[in-house]
Amino acid sequence: MAEIIGKLDGLLWGWPLIILLFGTHIFMTVRTGFIQKDIFKAIRMSVTRDEGTEGDVSQFGALTTALSSTIGTGNIVGVGTAIALGGPGAVLWMWLTGVFGMATKYAETLIAVKYRVKSENGSMIGGAMYALDRGLHARWAGILFALLAALCGFGIGCMVQANAVVGNITQNFSVPPLAVAIVLSVLVALVIIGGIRSITRVSEMLVPFMALFYFIGCLVILIMNADVLGEAIGIIFKSAFTTRAVGGGFIGSTIAMACRYGFARGLFSNESGMGSAPLVASAAKTRNPKRQALVSMTGTFWDTVVICLMTGLVLVSCIIKYPHIDGLSGDGSVLTSQAFSMIPGVGLPVLVVGLITFAFSTILGWYYYGERSAVYLFGEKIILPYKILWVAGVFLGSMMKIGVVWDLADLMNGLMAIPNIFAVLLLSGVIAKETKKYAGRHINDIDVTSIPTLKNADKGILG
Repeated sequence: MAEIIGKLDGLLWGWPLIILLFGTHIFMTVRTGFIQKDIFKAIRMSVTRDEGTEGDVSQFGALTTALSSTIGTGNIVGVGTAIALGGPGAVLWMWLTGVFGMATKYAETLIAVKYRVKSENGSMIGGAMYALDRGLHARWAGILFALLAALCGFGIGCMVQANAVVGNITQNFSVPPLAVAIVLSVLVALVIIGGIRSITRVSEMLVPFMALFYFIGCLVILIMNADVLGEAIGIIFKSAFTTRAVGGGFIGSTIAMACRYGFARGLFSNESGMGSAPLVASAAKTRNPKRQALVSMTGTFWDTVVICLMTGLVLVSCIIKYPHIDGLSGDGSVLTSQAFSMIPGVGLPVLVVGLITFAFSTILGWYYYGERSAVYLFGEKIILPYKILWVAGVFLGSMMKIGVVWDLADLMNGLMAIPNIFAVLLLSGVIAKETKKYAGRHINDIDVTSIPTLKNADKGILG
């Protein structure tokens, strides 16, 4: 079974899905009039509040909660895997998925907010399933997306991340795995018991700290590697467009390999097109769909355009400066550990703290994604059982070998993207219209369309 799942995972995350996702990035960039040009306006919006608007959390709270799930082990180990298997040129292709992926993140968030609804208790509910259901009248596709999201969260957002936390703490601090598993399970339970407001409060404190700590740590390493930084940048560009090995301890890779692993790891890291971030963006207090879509777009910018690029530059410069680092092993985890450990006093703490905090925050963010998807299917009554199952998943994931769980979660995560991209492409006309409607000074206009109240929200679609 593990072999079959692994093969299906490799097939799905091959060229067909990469072309679908990156093609959508390009298409939505054109359809939105290169919305990436508004990135600095979007960053300013992300730290302001839309007072007097409907929603459960602030725009910044929704952004940090989304970032808590996207900024994860993929930003560290995933970059290492891309370089180990695709060569240093993969860094450039990964970066490009972030640049163009901002348009898709903007698009999927806009339709999620536009078609969101209120439950009878006043809380906001939205996401790809509501865009599919209300926007395209394809309830079956909404059910499929919600089912995949509710299930795959246990793998990629829960068990895999918990295992990463325990593995790092036990390896670096010699703490018994059982003790770490218990403490981690309790911490997760204490946060998620308070729902979205509790999760966003923790995310608002944790995400800026962990991202800034990691950014500064990488910056220090790059300063220490300043003598080879220019060479590293040159090798990244050269190997992205050449079929010859560049030497210096790097794997010899074709352009196709660099593209494939750069695209795949970049798309996996920033989740643009996955439909995950819009699940929490739909709960934000915002004047109109475009404003929250712009704010959500900054998540891809920080995740891939900034953090993944920093990691890539650190790894490539370390491999050049320290030739005995095994860039030919094909193991991203080993490559990352070797590269960061070469920097005395700074490298290892940056890596360990980054991996632990990134993984913990991902557990919190993905819990909310899974819960909202489960509520769409089964109603509010599923929330408590889902919390219990999630905490149990954290504990089990901490204590078991989960290679097959990773592959299964990766597979379902890729399948999630298909109905979501289906919604983005078929509603691209709506996205373009809303983008023009709130252009210029109209960006501050309040959407006059009332948000409908979902009847019998406690029963769910399948209740």
